[in-house]
Amino acid sequence: MMIGERLRVLREQKGLSQGDIQKRSGLPRTYLSRVENGHTVPAVGTLEKWAKALEIPMYQLFYDGEEPPERPALPKWEKADTEDARYLSQLRRLLNRMDTDHRRLLLQIVQKMALPSRRSHRSFAKGAK
Repeated sequence: MMIGERLRVLREQKGLSQGDIQKRSGLPRTYLSRVENGHTVPAVGTLEKWAKALEIPMYQLFYDGEEPPERPALPKWEKADTEDARYLSQLRRLLNRMDTDHRRLLLQIVQKMALPSRRSHRSFAKGAK
């Protein structure tokens, strides 16, 4: 079922008109009509207003059941190496203290360091002999 059809069904089940939803949500009636007829797809913020106007939890706009759906089993994330996590956390804090120009400069320096030039390969090879 398209979201517009679902919104119309829910509104009609509650015995409300588009004008009632307009008064409760502040959304223009012409917009409500366009959504219900499938001409416009509402944003999440609009759906929140619509659910509030219908006096229902937002999940019911997408789910036709009495109880909330069960939460899906999400994959468990492995914890990052604590040393790496501490390092990245410290780096983030320090970067937040820097102004934009200094962050850009630092990024350029790091990019140059990450792409070794031929000169650095030659000097490394000479030093290794």
